[in-house]
Amino acid sequence: MTPYIQNETDYLAEKFMILEYHIAHASKIALLKIQSWKFAVKNPEVGTRYQMAAEDMVRQSLMSFVPASHILNEEGFYFRPIQN
Repeated sequence: MTPYIQNETDYLAEKFMILEYHIAHASKIALLKIQSWKFAVKNPEVGTRYQMAAEDMVRQSLMSFVPASHILNEEGFYFRPIQN
């Protein structure tokens, strides 16, 4: 009789793929915001309203403060024991 051993390889691989997709998607959005902001700054034909909107978009999304406790919580620091 063989003992039942739960294999979580497929689950971990799928979770990794989902996280990689989310990271790639967030990076792509950040890159597009930066490119939009650079375009607004370089071209004098662009209106000042668009420039202000692009600066606000970059400032609010990329340069916002995130507390350390939020990052630790998102990474699961509080849910699993510390392994030394």
